[in-house]
Amino acid sequence: MKIKSSLRFVLAAVALAALGACATYPKTGQAALVGTWTNSFGTVWMVKADGTFDVDLRHHGKRDTWGTYAVSGDTVTLQRTGGMNPKGCKGPGVYKFSRTDEKTLSFTLVKDACQLRKKNVLEAWHQK
Repeated sequence: MKIKSSLRFVLAAVALAALGACATYPKTGQAALVGTWTNSFGTVWMVKADGTFDVDLRHHGKRDTWGTYAVSGDTVTLQRTGGMNPKGCKGPGVYKFSRTDEKTLSFTLVKDACQLRKKNVLEAWHQK
């Protein structure tokens, strides 16, 4: 009987350890995007839970552009609502996104006419 109890304890411990090793970060939906992110250009993107975002492109601690976003599964639609307005950036940008680990976010282009947004969004993002 003592061996069965010990075996149960060991199996329970292994199961708990395996569950702890599973990813606990959101991979899709709005929660997967919310946070403060930076890319290799030094751009800082603050994505808020209320469906808005701010972007600091000039690395001066102030927002240079801002907008709204909508998420459906692993697809996000980004719309600039203020700040810088480069040519071709009036319409929305649509991207697929994935969380490759707890602190990394990446995008693939679906449709976007805005060159500056594409240049930034398609870089790998790391959570600050």
